[in-house]
Amino acid sequence: MSKTHSTDGTVDVDGAAYEWHLQREPHQSDDEGWKGMTIALVAQGGKRAAWVEFPPPKRLLKGLPRGRLQLDDATIARCVRAALSAGWEPMSRGKPVVFTVDAQGN
Repeated sequence: MSKTHSTDGTVDVDGAAYEWHLQREPHQSDDEGWKGMTIALVAQGGKRAAWVEFPPPKRLLKGLPRGRLQLDDATIARCVRAALSAGWEPMSRGKPVVFTVDAQGN
């Protein structure tokens, strides 16, 4: 079942459960311009989080009003796989690791 418009949840990826929550909504930074939303991922029982940054929505870059967040289980699962393939080790200790993905979470 897909969750839409949710800001937290749990997703199963390749037999492991990962908890996620919305870390930061899209916003405008004084020195960097528009920044996209960020979600935090943590493996259940894991110690190290991954922060996945999305690009800013094109509608914001064009000056249009914000739309609703579109986060579903498939997008979150793609984010988990992208972070793992980029070297995220959820069972290691340390600060959260930041990864940048495209609008689909790849």
